[in-house]
Amino acid sequence: MPEEKDTAEKGTKKREFQFTPRIINPVKITRAVIFAADEYVRAAGRSLAESMPWIEVETLSNPFAVSNYRSERPSVILFDDTALNIADTGKIRQLNADAVLVLLSLNEFIHCSPPSVAREKFPYTAKADLIFAFNRTEFAAERIMSSVVRSAEDLINIKKYSRVRRYVFLIVDDEPRWFSQFLPVLYNIIGQRADVMITRTYEETLKFLFDVEDESKISEMDYISSGHGDDVVCLISDIFFPKGDRVSSDAGKDLINLVNRYYPRIPIIIASKAQEVTQFKDVGFLLPKGDPGSLETLRSYIRDFTGIGAFIIHSRTGKELFRIRDIQEMLDLLFEAEKDTPEAEELRELLESYGEKDKFSTWLYMHSFRELGDKLRPKRHRGHALVAVLKRNIKREILRTNFTPLIVNGMKSYNLRDLLHVLRTTDPDQIQEFTDNDIFSSWLDRKGYSELAEELRPIHGSGNRLVQALIEHLEKWIEIYERRSNR
Repeated sequence: MPEEKDTAEKGTKKREFQFTPRIINPVKITRAVIFAADEYVRAAGRSLAESMPWIEVETLSNPFAVSNYRSERPSVILFDDTALNIADTGKIRQLNADAVLVLLSLNEFIHCSPPSVAREKFPYTAKADLIFAFNRTEFAAERIMSSVVRSAEDLINIKKYSRVRRYVFLIVDDEPRWFSQFLPVLYNIIGQRADVMITRTYEETLKFLFDVEDESKISEMDYISSGHGDDVVCLISDIFFPKGDRVSSDAGKDLINLVNRYYPRIPIIIASKAQEVTQFKDVGFLLPKGDPGSLETLRSYIRDFTGIGAFIIHSRTGKELFRIRDIQEMLDLLFEAEKDTPEAEELRELLESYGEKDKFSTWLYMHSFRELGDKLRPKRHRGHALVAVLKRNIKREILRTNFTPLIVNGMKSYNLRDLLHVLRTTDPDQIQEFTDNDIFSSWLDRKGYSELAEELRPIHGSGNRLVQALIEHLEKWIEIYERRSNR
């Protein structure tokens, strides 16, 4: 629970609550080392320094230097194909507890190959923790570098620092070129609200979800406490990837069936053009991989069905009935659901099905209401009892949020104009950490300004340029919100 305290303001006693932003990754990568023969890969450090200014970038020029690299800080080591082939990666791992080794491959064969096929022809690929497609066009540095580092940071935190509930988008695809294309889109949407995990084989995916090597080992009694399946908020999977010693559609089919059986709450996106996917049209969203506009279609689906965007309630026939933007609108809907009318009874039945699949908690998690999401998640009430529980807890959270200021450099903001004043008067150096960690967006989400939070989430940088960008967006949305309130 956030700390509560009383403050005197204008002669009246006012209860105030401390805002605690949700930090999904307690360990942050702050060092990037580039060791590459290709000049273009070496130059990628400039793009990284611009997009993630809190990361210190260093370029090394010989195998001895990189093999003896040692840092107590979480680091990502970036190689091209030539450099990874000659580096002593075993020694690097021995010297660095929190280092992720990434191959930025310019080899088109590796771009399109499953892990075992790539290792057979190019054994050095087995040295990397993550492999991304890299070139001067589609997978250029300015497009993918920040996603590469975020993936490395997510990997460290998921594998080593998972003591609290996580929110994971699981991507299953054996070809680096597809997730290299897709990750920049995904990270732009989710910001710091969720992690991404990439798996490339059936067995690797099974290990992540259930912590077993074979599906026959999944425990019917305690599978939720094993692996990371309970942390997954969305599965994005190809249908063809390796299972055992061959690539076949069985891998995707078996994975989808397992997830649908054990975690029916997880939305499934099947990214493939294979004819076999049509049999899953009733359990997953079918996305023709590579089609023009497919990534934008995927963006819309993620926002609408994973808790990232609005809370959307559909009828049993799939018709959209309600699009809830914030918890105040959620409360208004619950007032409708408690009425004694046929329409309200139907709405209560829909809300029951959403509760059974943890839709409320997932949406609350994604909009920075972690404590409320935890409180509601284990509850399985029905009918009027469900509505009463939701209404009581959400109403209380709204009241708390009204008295939860954002504190920047000792100055408190309770509303958008307060925040605008803070941005105009605070040293820019005091602002950067609030964008680096999505703190502004997290607070705005809680206050009901989700559209503004969405616009601010991808904005990073430093100095006056950063602050000016924030001010421009804030001024624009203040006008929009004030016009709406005057209607």
